[in-house]
Amino acid sequence: MIGALRVTNAVLPMLRRSAAPRIVMMSSGVGSLTRQTTPGADTGPISGAYSPSKTFLNALVVQYAKELAGTNVLINAACPGYVATDLNGFRGVRTPEQGAAVAIRLATLPDDGPTGGFFEDAGVVPW
Repeated sequence: MIGALRVTNAVLPMLRRSAAPRIVMMSSGVGSLTRQTTPGADTGPISGAYSPSKTFLNALVVQYAKELAGTNVLINAACPGYVATDLNGFRGVRTPEQGAAVAIRLATLPDDGPTGGFFEDAGVVPW
């Protein structure tokens, strides 16, 4: 998570000069405290590191959105779904292209688009 913080801080001066600055943090539905605490919700295996790191990333998005309020910088978190990657031994049911769709949508939002949110293909992910 320190990496996300450091990279964001490093690029913010350039983004502030951009015509349409967007920050999209790649999160996961397992970072949703609402989903984690909903009885019967399938959030995958219990993880002492991955899930809390995504919850932290989501909180970081909220803090940046507050800091950047009133600017043209939009920041959001994206959940790509269960994408087949090295991380899961390519067991995911989605292709990288399918997983990237939500990030592309958030990266190309209009200036009056949402900021400080958490989104997946189906819409808003509950915090």
